[in-house]
Amino acid sequence: MNETMRAWRTHQYGPPLQALQLDQVPIPQPGDNEVLVRVQAIPLNLNDLERVMGGNMMVEPELPYSPGMEVLGVVEHCGAGAEAWQGKRVVGVTAGAHGGFAEYAVCPAVSLFSMPESIGLPDAAALLFPFHLAWLGLYDRAKLQAGETVLIHAAAGGAGSAAVQLAKLRGARVIATAGSDQKLSLCTELGADEVINYRTEEFAPKVMALTDKRGVEVVFDNVGEAVMEASMNCLAYNGRYVMNGFASDKTVADQKSLVPRRIALGNFRLCGVLLAYADDTSQPFLKEAMGWNFPHRRLGEKITAEVVALVEQGSLRAVVGRTAEFADLPQCVQDMADRKTVGRTIVTV
Repeated sequence: MNETMRAWRTHQYGPPLQALQLDQVPIPQPGDNEVLVRVQAIPLNLNDLERVMGGNMMVEPELPYSPGMEVLGVVEHCGAGAEAWQGKRVVGVTAGAHGGFAEYAVCPAVSLFSMPESIGLPDAAALLFPFHLAWLGLYDRAKLQAGETVLIHAAAGGAGSAAVQLAKLRGARVIATAGSDQKLSLCTELGADEVINYRTEEFAPKVMALTDKRGVEVVFDNVGEAVMEASMNCLAYNGRYVMNGFASDKTVADQKSLVPRRIALGNFRLCGVLLAYADDTSQPFLKEAMGWNFPHRRLGEKITAEVVALVEQGSLRAVVGRTAEFADLPQCVQDMADRKTVGRTIVTV
């Protein structure tokens, strides 16, 4: 195996076309319970933007470093305790949620899931984050039921397009918001019953009219601050608000902003969702040290198996708006920052 690899790295935070530089760097080595993945495809995520442009990060790596929190590839080398993954085709989250914009990446074994060869590229690379996040939000946290109505924001994006499909699969009525006619057409194609262009009309009055002023049972929100208050006004009695993203303004993600009386008067439930898995060793530590609750990776394995089966049956599909070459990665990140993307962008290596 070569000792060096190509990696797009952030040297100084700024616009992607300026911040990202293509470097030749040493191939990283996995530690205990980690693997080295020979990357075949890189799905871009909104959270990658803060690693390029700067922003609200739980842990900020030392510059320069490679962004990229998700990869698909083949396990090339295993650290102690992860030997069972050797040679397998996997999707996974990178160590420290960065390092994926490269030809090789290190991933913790707890964040890895097998991906069968029966699902080809680019679709295979587009399934992990959107469908796991939507499944956890709608099925695990909100307990969405047949016949209920769900409001899905940013419904033409990765998680939003997955949520539309999973909600329809559960037998729910879907009201989808998006910012262009092209994106609304995609939502309708995926099964949305009603669509709203949030750039040309306020979504809340339309939602209330569509529900005979009763409101929706579930709000699936990847947007955050920009839609939160109006979305809470759209919840029915005993509704569930699924908070799983802060795309509109991540700087407020760690601020005290919820008013207890507002929640009490609304008689609804808040459902926090974070896509990060734990195992028998890390789960008790995270709870005791941080107070966090991460779903067990057994649930992640169940979700992966169900999603793969449904994709193979044709009941679900990956929504890939663009497939690009490794050399074009900075421009793809810029397009994501400019909100020019639909579904997922997959960069092949």
